[in-house]
Amino acid sequence: MPYRICKTIDIENGHMLSKHPDKCRFPHGHTRKVEFVVEADELDDNEMVCDFKVIKESIEDYLETLDHAICMNTDDPAYADFKERYGDRVIGFASQDPTTEVMAKVIHDAFNERLTGYADSEGGRYPLRNSVRVVRVRVWETATSWAEYSQGDNHD
Repeated sequence: MPYRICKTIDIENGHMLSKHPDKCRFPHGHTRKVEFVVEADELDDNEMVCDFKVIKESIEDYLETLDHAICMNTDDPAYADFKERYGDRVIGFASQDPTTEVMAKVIHDAFNERLTGYADSEGGRYPLRNSVRVVRVRVWETATSWAEYSQGDNHD
């Protein structure tokens, strides 16, 4: 069984779900806890899967784009107005509602790409082996509700 570690990072984020039949179609926000789980079959020379700072450093710039931003379906009639008013604080999701499930996949894919780039970079402060794999990204919408995305056969 592989070794696993998890790092959580909190962001403040809003969204509008234009397809929702109730209150969620209106702008609203969440304090989201995002969990990043990675694994390796063996520990490194420091007896770690990797340093927790690797996770934070590889994804923090991306999460900053979502922090204090509102995520919207680009097909929402209000999208163009919001984008004009608030610029880069409005994140468009092409023809889909930015549900927590959709956000978990988008964050997972960004994390996977950035973690691979971190491993391939030279001279990083914290070492990261190419054998470290992303298991899943879990996004908490509330204290009692979350969605997660995992790829391949790295399931619990």
